[in-house]
Amino acid sequence: MYAVIKAGGKQHKVKTGDVLEIELMHADGDTVTFQPLLVVDDDGKTHYGKEAAQAVVTAKLLGEQKGDKVHVFKYKNKSGYARRQGHRQLMTLIEIADVKLGSAPKRAAAQKPVAKRATEAAKDDAAGPEAAKAAE
Repeated sequence: MYAVIKAGGKQHKVKTGDVLEIELMHADGDTVTFQPLLVVDDDGKTHYGKEAAQAVVTAKLLGEQKGDKVHVFKYKNKSGYARRQGHRQLMTLIEIADVKLGSAPKRAAAQKPVAKRATEAAKDDAAGPEAAKAAE
């Protein structure tokens, strides 16, 4: 089972046991949860949208470190302009502990209030227009 999470403005394909380097995140505790997810694949069956919104990825924080150095060199020809600069992004190491799909949403609970409103409307129609004016 794998999932696609969004962390630090980037998308990462993860599965249980993976160790990732993501942009620095300030988190409380030893674990982090990612939700909602973009895509979840469960043994060949792909879930996305509302189905993937139920899924949760749990990760364990391993520490922080600096990423690779990025060299920035600006140059303009025939003007004597040249600038050098470097940058090292702070990164957080995480280990994916678990990928859970979650349960299906309960649809029967959402339909009960609709049926109740329909029966109340039928009672109001049977009582006539005088009862509706008295109720207001």
